[in-house]
Amino acid sequence: MYRQFVLSFILIFLSLQLFSQAGNAVYSFLDLPVSSRIAALGGTNVSLRENDLSFAFRNPAALSSESSKQLSLSMANYLADIQFGSVMYGFSGRSNNYFAVGVQYIDYGTFDKRSELNVSEGTFTAKDMALNIVYARPISSQLTAGATLKPIFSFFEGYSSYGVAFDAGVNYNDSAHFFSAGLVLRNVGTQLKGYYSNESGQHYEPLPFDIQLGVSKKLAHAPFRISMTLHNLQHWNLNYASINQPQDNLTANSTDASSISFVDMAFRHSIFGVEFVPGKNFYLAASYNHRRHEELKMPGFKSSAGFSFGGGIKLYKFHVGFGMSNFQVGNTAYQFSIATSLNAFRL
Repeated sequence: MYRQFVLSFILIFLSLQLFSQAGNAVYSFLDLPVSSRIAALGGTNVSLRENDLSFAFRNPAALSSESSKQLSLSMANYLADIQFGSVMYGFSGRSNNYFAVGVQYIDYGTFDKRSELNVSEGTFTAKDMALNIVYARPISSQLTAGATLKPIFSFFEGYSSYGVAFDAGVNYNDSAHFFSAGLVLRNVGTQLKGYYSNESGQHYEPLPFDIQLGVSKKLAHAPFRISMTLHNLQHWNLNYASINQPQDNLTANSTDASSISFVDMAFRHSIFGVEFVPGKNFYLAASYNHRRHEELKMPGFKSSAGFSFGGGIKLYKFHVGFGMSNFQVGNTAYQFSIATSLNAFRL
């Protein structure tokens, strides 16, 4: 236990030196939802630990004995025909050591390549990918600790970048009282190679570091579970450069924290989700992401930005899920997931 606390303190100290202004980070695809269920819960959840392997992408401590020999796949149709997805496989070692290996990727599509004289020079592609090597181990009957090593690769036309990130998390699960909680330090790391060099050498950019804390509580006498996830706890002012608001000049104004109330800013750090879970083989989920709503709404238009919905069901030996996330009118992302346990196919 002493070593765990020392390691956590060191990671928190180092990570607090690495955070940057909201939105100014490289490899932002790491924040995309990795399954339809996580998409339906607002984009992230670090508190749940059950028979859904994809939660280990968000909190490595979500691995358990139920994760062994599970295979999870997900694919999403994102905005502007961008495609992203993930795949993960879990397995167990000796003495309650849990492992998983996964890949998270995004394909931005094919683009026309043209010279400064608008002469066609063919096409090019842009892709990002991260390998996830996950390890978790129970500390007690209710507390699990885990870590993820993430080598990252990025290719944009003739530009490439490589980096490495590290996640560390803990999960507390009190099944007797239907309560769980999680704390994660995500994307602690650095670029090993930037996209370009200048007179000072390699140009490095910060990773999307994020401290997340979440809790989930299932009602004792009703099939409903409520979750709340707090994100970006290392950075209070989630300001950004807005281009959706009317401007008095040609320069987009940065949202000033002083113009946002304390309550509003606090809710921008919060994601609320609710699930209808009558059993392990079926669920319906809905959520609200206030930061997404405030940043993507447009004056004069009613917006459902920030709301997400989804559901899942077990069909034969497969768990199939669907999720949808609303951004703006006409801009909705759809995500599909399928998972199975290889133990179900043993003869």
